Amino acid sequence: MRITLGVTGGVAAYKAAELVRRLQQKGDSVQVVMTRSAREFVTPLTFAALSGQRVITDLFSDSSGGEPNLESAIEHIAVAQRTDLLLVAPATADIIAKFARGVADDFLTTLYLASTAPVVVAPAMNVNMWNHAATRQNVEILRARGVKIVEPDEGYLACGMTGPGRLAGLEEILAAVHEVSKAQRDLEGETILVSAGPTCEDLDPVRFIRNRSSGKMGYAVAEAAAKRGAKVILVSGPVNLETPAGVERVNVRTAEEMRHAIVQRFADASIAILAAAVADYRPAQPRAEKIKKGSAPLAVSLEPTTDILAEVAKNKGSRIVVGFAAETDHVAENARKKLASKNADLIVANDVTAEGAGFDRDTNVVTLFSRDGRDLALPKMPKSEVAQRILDEVLRMRSVLHAPAPRHSNV
Repeated sequence: MRITLGVTGGVAAYKAAELVRRLQQKGDSVQVVMTRSAREFVTPLTFAALSGQRVITDLFSDSSGGEPNLESAIEHIAVAQRTDLLLVAPATADIIAKFARGVADDFLTTLYLASTAPVVVAPAMNVNMWNHAATRQNVEILRARGVKIVEPDEGYLACGMTGPGRLAGLEEILAAVHEVSKAQRDLEGETILVSAGPTCEDLDPVRFIRNRSSGKMGYAVAEAAAKRGAKVILVSGPVNLETPAGVERVNVRTAEEMRHAIVQRFADASIAILAAAVADYRPAQPRAEKIKKGSAPLAVSLEPTTDILAEVAKNKGSRIVVGFAAETDHVAENARKKLASKNADLIVANDVTAEGAGFDRDTNVVTLFSRDGRDLALPKMPKSEVAQRILDEVLRMRSVLHAPAPRHSNV
């Protein structure tokens, strides 16, 4: 895995050096991020020598330690996107409080807010600080958000006191990392077919009809699925987005090209998540030459395109098929109709006119309508997080739909 190790200011910071070595022995790539206080205990050079990677110490310094620039200003986003797991060890009371309250005043805290990767936190501090009501509340806030807390050990502390607060043993921290990473690889063995973006339907050699889809939601699903261990095939309409790491991308342009690519690869998939905004209609007779401008109105005859979702779901067998519904009115009613008529297992529906939703945004507001009657309304959140929730629901549905039938006794 690609692990980012956050090191904060405490006597136990020296133990993080051994943690880097142990993680590397397991085959993990480790990049260290140090807070200003951590540098009072261990030098960045130590971690750079051990990890073989640059140690990040400031929010705005560039890779050579020079003047701030655009690249350095958004580096926390780049690190967040390539990180498979964020481990903070040791974690002081201060960093735990900042994580819990959403404070972003240095690289590590900003990275925490920008990342959707799983987080493991190993606290180390004075016993009274650990037992303080404020710290306990902050720890519970993080736990409620899914952060894995590796409880500190009891023993003699550097301050001279005895009690809980000493950094947990390295074996315990490594076990927590393994547990969290294993849980996040819950799609290993799956082949997920994802569609994304719009299609373009030609009027003539220079003009076409398309919708406003940016492809961001489908690409977020593809990236999340790949990070969770799946083999991902992404069938993409024309968008200005980079292919997520580890994803096989198939470029298409028209609805018919997308239909052909999806049908061709559907047999290899165990899950299909069709997020593309495929054109419902196309010009019935596209012109071979450019249509000249005239004074008279121009009428264009449109014909329906093939319903890709309905076509693949008709022959889905044991596969899970997910469709999307971008609506402007009667969202729930239209989504449930689509769920039934298309034979889908899950419909991800949203009102594109709602604040925080719609096209070409980084956030979305959706409701998941499942075939087993469950409706799950999600608040506004980044599309990367929406993607995770969709995958969680797919796995839940798989366990429900494919659960063995209960045995009945003939007593």
